[in-house]
Amino acid sequence: MPSPPEADASSCRSFWRAGSYEVSAASRSLQGELESGDFDRARVHPKFLHSNATSHKWAFGAIAELLDNAVDEICNGATFVMVDKIINPRDNGAILLFRDDGGGMDPEGIRRCMSLGFSTKKSKKTIGQYGNGFKTSTMRLGADAIVFTRANRGSSVTQSIGLLSYTFLRRTMKDDIIVPMVDFQNHGASAVPLTYSSQDDWDDSLKTILEWSPFSSKEDILHQFEDIGPHGTKVLIYNLWMNDDGLLELDFDDNDEDILLRDQENTGGFSRFHKEIVQTHISYTLRYSLRAYASILYLRKFSNFQIILRGKPVEQIKIAEELKFIKVVTYKPQLAMGTEDVSVRTTIGFAKEAPVLGIFGINVYHKNRLIMPFWKVLQEGSSRGRCVVGVLEANFIEPAHDKQDFERTPCLFGWKQSSDR
Repeated sequence: MPSPPEADASSCRSFWRAGSYEVSAASRSLQGELESGDFDRARVHPKFLHSNATSHKWAFGAIAELLDNAVDEICNGATFVMVDKIINPRDNGAILLFRDDGGGMDPEGIRRCMSLGFSTKKSKKTIGQYGNGFKTSTMRLGADAIVFTRANRGSSVTQSIGLLSYTFLRRTMKDDIIVPMVDFQNHGASAVPLTYSSQDDWDDSLKTILEWSPFSSKEDILHQFEDIGPHGTKVLIYNLWMNDDGLLELDFDDNDEDILLRDQENTGGFSRFHKEIVQTHISYTLRYSLRAYASILYLRKFSNFQIILRGKPVEQIKIAEELKFIKVVTYKPQLAMGTEDVSVRTTIGFAKEAPVLGIFGINVYHKNRLIMPFWKVLQEGSSRGRCVVGVLEANFIEPAHDKQDFERTPCLFGWKQSSDR
């Protein structure tokens, strides 16, 4: 059993401080340094896992990345993604659980998922595209993640387990990112080890997983496949990050049907009457309530897919249906010279709470996924556009890596200029 966090100075549980640790001179390595005599791969220091995850300033943005992965599995038969809290049997700590019934990953697929910078998701239909989302999102939410996945490819049924553990890499002073993985081939009711190099390597990987994961025996990890079904994937994120007060950044206790973002609820500056309205409006609750954020995360409602948060399905909300005096206008952004002209249908209207609640802004989606909620295209103090809310899908601009903004390109610059007019 690894030593508890307080026994190791390198085990800081605050995300924004976790990258500030020193390694011994013997272990120190430049990020990306090529190993001597090995020009097939670059050596990447474990600190990169943390610095890479800082692209997510907002924890809910990291959760949305993992939801995207499940939504992309709809084409492979996924009907749900479940998000919940379970208890770590090692230390009784909280584990953030994601489980879907998609196609799962075969041994090659899980290696692509858990390697650095690899992606096959270049389709115009899928949301994910950078091949980096799993690593950045899991490491933003917690120090460690373990993946269980079962795939059924014709007559071959495989089970794979992968461990991405920042705690393991730091405490063992590794100067390269090592991701232990083990695979099994299913033969009826039995799971037989599937080896690609040697049995010793397979045994070493299993030993590392059992030492640094929440599960201490082979039987325990195989038991994790029992609720996956014929195919699907389960991700467990543990050693979740804490805030400066030593409390979990994610609050599981205040609402047993939701996951709240601690310290983000802020409705100061309002009268009591206005505060009650503010606290129930989606434009504010999405900042700290995962259920609220997930309800508008996708533009189009799913016909045969559900996001199940803590045992209760998330009710999808179409913002355009929540408006009054709706009008659909064709929006033609002023793009940079040499770019193809585009036009976008934009739905605008007044918030139902107008004029009591003076919210306004454009909800900008990309390929069905919310990128910028209630984006204020006008100045906060301006009376123009007060209570006007809009919805548009901007597929002509690439989102930033955290999918909370768009890339700063000439196309975007022209779009924002034309939006401000």
